[in-house]
Amino acid sequence: MDITTLLGLILGAGAVVASFLMEGGHLSSLIQVPAMIIVICGTFGAATVTIPFSEIKNLPKLMGIALSEKNLNFQQLIDLICDLATKSRKNGLLSLENELPKIKNSFLKKALQLSIDGFETSKIREILEIEMSYIEERHRVGALFFQKLGGFSPTFGIIGTVLGLIHALSNMESSENMASSIAGAFIATLWGVALANIFYLPIADKLKAKHQHEALYLDIICEGAIALSMGDNPRVIRTKLMSFLLPNKRGDNFK
Repeated sequence: MDITTLLGLILGAGAVVASFLMEGGHLSSLIQVPAMIIVICGTFGAATVTIPFSEIKNLPKLMGIALSEKNLNFQQLIDLICDLATKSRKNGLLSLENELPKIKNSFLKKALQLSIDGFETSKIREILEIEMSYIEERHRVGALFFQKLGGFSPTFGIIGTVLGLIHALSNMESSENMASSIAGAFIATLWGVALANIFYLPIADKLKAKHQHEALYLDIICEGAIALSMGDNPRVIRTKLMSFLLPNKRGDNFK
């Protein structure tokens, strides 16, 4: 579980609700089914038009990615690649075939297999970069969907408010009822803006951040596999791969 994502969502929503209650508001006045239907269903309907249905089915998976913490240990990855480089220099590149069953990461396994099979370094880079580009595209579409939701949500909030005002102004017999109807009409705008800025857009940015984190991991694998195929010294490989990390993430000898 990604605690920062969950904590951020709770803190954002909690701040809005708490401030409303501190001003003397009642929580029940925020729960208006017509406004919620217009904003939530309308937003998802408009966003669905913009992407293929196959991506809609991935929505639960995308939420799982945003709320989960994927353990990508960069230092451990570099140590593994350097260990493989040491074995390769000692026993030959083909000896690494025995190490493949122990490797769980499919991208790393594929990269090593390409090196073991004797592909040219330019071809290894080309194949791995093609796969990385498709991974990036899948991640981009997921983040874009939530970004679309964040764009449509305030608009549907305004639509809900306009519809509420039309209803309020068409019933002007009672000034008390009209005031209540006008106040209720603005609930739709609140839902639209709140969902966009507390939920949809933050989730989109979180998915982008997670992609960048994973993309760096894949870049290290790509460069490590190429260095292995070239027979580089393990010390040289470690120095090269450590340069991908921020200074405070490197070992004491590489800061």
